[in-house]
Amino acid sequence: MEKTRTDRVIKSGDVNALFALGDADMADVNALIRDRMQSDVAVIPALADHLIAAGGKRLRPLLCVAAARLCETTNDNHHKLAAAVEFIHTATLLHDDVVDSSQLRRGKVAAHLIWGAPSSVLVGDYLFARAFELMVDTDSIEALGILSRASGVIAEGEVLQLTRAYDAALPESVYIEIISAKTAALFAAASESGAVGAKASRAQQAALKTYGHALGLAFQIQDDVLDYGSTAEALGKNAGDDFAEGKATLPLILGIAATGDTEAAFWERTIGKRTQAEGDFERARQLIIDSGAMAQAVEKAKAYASEAKSALSIFPDSDWKTALEALADYSVSRTK
Repeated sequence: MEKTRTDRVIKSGDVNALFALGDADMADVNALIRDRMQSDVAVIPALADHLIAAGGKRLRPLLCVAAARLCETTNDNHHKLAAAVEFIHTATLLHDDVVDSSQLRRGKVAAHLIWGAPSSVLVGDYLFARAFELMVDTDSIEALGILSRASGVIAEGEVLQLTRAYDAALPESVYIEIISAKTAALFAAASESGAVGAKASRAQQAALKTYGHALGLAFQIQDDVLDYGSTAEALGKNAGDDFAEGKATLPLILGIAATGDTEAAFWERTIGKRTQAEGDFERARQLIIDSGAMAQAVEKAKAYASEAKSALSIFPDSDWKTALEALADYSVSRTK
C-alpha cells in the first residue's frame, strides 16, 4: 500500500485523516525545515526553533503537500514548496507579534519578549530568504511567482489592518479585503503552488487556488470568532487580544451593527477612542453573543467552507479529496 494512504474511513471534520495521509511527506518537510533554518549565528536557529518547535497545525505546508498528492505528483517539489510556505508563515508571525506587541504565540512566550524585537524582525527576514532559496531549488518560476506575490500581498494586508486599527466603523468589505490578504493569500498560494509543482492542469491549479482562498477566509473568520469565545489555554494566545488591539474583526463589526445606537457610546470609547477599562472585553463579548453577531459570523465562515469544498468537485474521489473536504469542515468546527 502507498505510504500516503490510510485505512481510516474519513468523516466530516476528521482533520486527523489529513494529517495521517500526509504524515510521511510532512516528516520530510520537517527535516528540510530543520536543515534550512540552521545558521552559525546561534540566535537564528534558537529563535526560529522556539516558534517552529511550539507546534501549530502546520496546515499551510500540509495544504501544499495535499494539493500535490491530489494532483498525483511524480516529483518531490511539494516538499521544498511546503517548507518554503512554513518559513513564510513563521516569518510573518515573528513580524506580527512585534507589531501587535503580542504576549503569547502557540501557547509560548512570544519570541520578541525573549530575544527582543530587533532579533525577531531580523530572524523573520532570514526565514523569508530561506523560503526563496527553497522556491528557486524547485526550478519552477511559476511557483516562485505565486509564493513571492503572496508574500507581498500578506505584507499589504498587515499594513492595511494596521492603518485601520481602532476603526469602529470599518466596513465588512474592508475586513474581507484584509483577511483575504493577510491569511487567505498564503492558503491559496500553498494550494496552488502544490498543484503547479506537481505539473497539474490549469483547471486543477485554479480549483486548488480557489479552495485555498475560501478555506483561508473560513479559517480566519473562525479564528476571529474564537478570540471572543474561547480561552487563552485553548487558543495558545490571550483571548481578547483582537479587542485590546482595536482590530475590527467580523464578530465586532457585526456586533456593532446589531447593537446600533444603544451601545454606540461604548463602542466609540473602547474602539474609536482607544480607552478600555477592566471588564470591557467581557461586556463586548456578551454583546456580540447576545446580539446574534457571533452566530452570524460563524454562518459566514461556514459559507466559505462550503465554497472551498465545491472547488474540489473537478477532482475524482480519493482519500486526499475527502480529507481536504474534511479540513474545510474542521476549519469552522474547531475550538482552538
